[in-house]
Amino acid sequence: MPETTIRLGDTEVRRIGMGSNRLEETPRNVEFVRAAVDAGLTHIDTAYLYTSGSSERAIGSALDLPRDGLVVATKGGYREGEGKPDVLRGHIEESLRRLRTDVIDLYYLHRVHPDTPLEDSMAVIAEARDAGRIRHVGISEVDVDQVERARAVVPIAAVQNRYNLAERAHDAVIDHCEAEGIVFVPYFPLRGLDGAAVTEIAERLGKTASQIGLAWLLHRSPVVLPIPGTLSIDHLRENLGALEIDLSQADVAAIGAS
Repeated sequence: MPETTIRLGDTEVRRIGMGSNRLEETPRNVEFVRAAVDAGLTHIDTAYLYTSGSSERAIGSALDLPRDGLVVATKGGYREGEGKPDVLRGHIEESLRRLRTDVIDLYYLHRVHPDTPLEDSMAVIAEARDAGRIRHVGISEVDVDQVERARAVVPIAAVQNRYNLAERAHDAVIDHCEAEGIVFVPYFPLRGLDGAAVTEIAERLGKTASQIGLAWLLHRSPVVLPIPGTLSIDHLRENLGALEIDLSQADVAAIGAS
């Protein structure tokens, strides 16, 4: 059975987190975030641009950050031109304000852009890390060469790429992360779940297709930490329940071949 926890930066977290790209700052969602952490969630992923900043504000309103045992990650520099040093510095400062914290647990460069050298963007994040505003650094939607270029500037704790049963273009990145001890965080992890193998195994084990898809990702590599998004506490508990599923090697192979 795969390990159910992983070290993300300097914190041991459960190997299923939560994405928050649809989270808005409403009283209901603030209570949801608190309930999610009370239910055992230990990693929340957000970004500067999610719901125009409302996602970060909801998390900041719900939680007293930083918080022991919880890693809140955010990202900046998504759109064209936003990787430029002055723009990225502004994103970092605004994320700190929205999250109501003096330090961000994990900060990703959201995208690499041709108009700004990767090294220039990473240098800004390294600067914030050296100043104690960021604890750990990540990078998103990159290939192996870009991971290594980023690591030449600042230690990289996590790589976040799109990966799921239907989209596996980043197998080489996962393997590289495993070899180098970097956490690989697949976003949009719940895609490609309509195959016959997933359906059969879910029915046989009495689990949902989503749980089987997450369990397959956990088997893919010990450094994988999926972040399925949800606004439902029941769905969150269902996602976390995938940590208890022990797929056989035959099941893993069948799902992977589907």
